[in-house]
Amino acid sequence: MTMGMTLLRTLVIVMLSLPMAATAVQQYGFRIIDQKPQARENFVQGLEILDGYLYVSTGNYGESHLLRYRFEDGELDVARKLNRRIFAEGLTVLGDRVYQLTWRNRMVLVYNREDLQASHWFAIPGEGWGLTNNGDNLIYSDGSDKLHFVSPRTEKILHSIRVTEAGRPVTRLNELEWINGKIWANIWHSDRLVIIDPATGEIEASVDLQGLLPDSERRTGTDVLNGIAHNPADGSLWVTGKRWPWLYRIELVPSSNTTEQEQARPISR
Repeated sequence: MTMGMTLLRTLVIVMLSLPMAATAVQQYGFRIIDQKPQARENFVQGLEILDGYLYVSTGNYGESHLLRYRFEDGELDVARKLNRRIFAEGLTVLGDRVYQLTWRNRMVLVYNREDLQASHWFAIPGEGWGLTNNGDNLIYSDGSDKLHFVSPRTEKILHSIRVTEAGRPVTRLNELEWINGKIWANIWHSDRLVIIDPATGEIEASVDLQGLLPDSERRTGTDVLNGIAHNPADGSLWVTGKRWPWLYRIELVPSSNTTEQEQARPISR
């Protein structure tokens, strides 16, 4: 073997032994397109839009509800108050069922979609934070860097993935939404959404929502960003927070093209 071949072989071995470079995470800001009023008292934990209705799960002990509104005019259609010992979290609608996660009760509550009457519940092994579905299975977060895929038929975990960003684990994944084959998640106690590849768990994009709710709209008890809903009827993206007075329709803007004024500009009413 010549010296040149030996050197080439050494370089190949060294390159193969190096860790793969992390895929760059696309950065986005936002632009407000529209906004709808919502009940300020709602401590929003889960949000979903389907067939002209807005489904909302609200949290806190003694204050947890499952709510359904007519999305067009915001009129309350059905309200179910939960047992005072239950702290509700995320929700999702799959088939003829509505699923509502609980925080530390280690259970998923199941309702009939038609009238939101309670059907049954099933156990999960730990805490529940966010909940969505991919059309076949439920997907929930538990505060860690994991997302769990659950069969609605057997009500058992099928598999789990770890969520990473640039190779590092990402925790506190809260409200979830399945949008166009990706999992969107709110990072608890941040003004950030992330877009996750459900096959690998890798974060592909990050959305900075700082300034979405103006300081003038904040009151005592106004809490963090939490709530993502994709309207399949028109593809619109809506976000909100806990005890926020508005549900905002936004579009993503690559961060290099987003100004601070553009991000924070509210819609006049």
